[in-house]
Amino acid sequence: MSATPVPRGRHAPPLEVRQAVQRERLLRAAADVFARSGYAEASAEAIAREAGMSKATFYEHFSNKEECMLGLFDDVAQRLLERLAASVDGEFPNYRERLRTRVRSFIEAISDEPNAARAILVDIIGAGPSAAERRDAMLDLITDAVYRDNHEAAPAYGAPRYVSRDDAFLCVGAVAEILGRHLRTGQPEDPLELVPAIERLFFGVLEHGAR
Repeated sequence: MSATPVPRGRHAPPLEVRQAVQRERLLRAAADVFARSGYAEASAEAIAREAGMSKATFYEHFSNKEECMLGLFDDVAQRLLERLAASVDGEFPNYRERLRTRVRSFIEAISDEPNAARAILVDIIGAGPSAAERRDAMLDLITDAVYRDNHEAAPAYGAPRYVSRDDAFLCVGAVAEILGRHLRTGQPEDPLELVPAIERLFFGVLEHGAR
């Protein structure tokens, strides 16, 4: 997320454009504050200060920090899902390479916005029931995408298919935990080092089910 400064005076853009830029800056600031302080210790005042705005401006966009977290979650999750969908465009020599490309693309998306990714994978867990429901819904959406893609693409490569949607969810949930650990601890330093282990996880589940 990269906010653009808004011109002032008679050259200022329409109100809705200024509000969109303000919201973007607040969401980016919220990701940084949550990553630095944790959700429990974060405050509306800290987020507004990080964004270079007044607390009053924060409350023009969000009623509290939970609503801000939900807005951040929706914004980041949408971009991650779009990137995940785009990662399988094109031709691949085999199904393993197709899966490897999808995993790498997702991890690169996480690496591009580590604080925002940490917010939706780690910090959101302590943000209350609505936030937990959002996280569960995102994992379900990713699971559906992975399961559907496998059943549509695997036959063309002669690759195994998931026995059930639960198999796909097992893989997605494990990846969320693995990446969450990386975002919490910084280990491994290069998250792309996780690709071989994640690849083995997916194919272990697929090949075991095919027996």
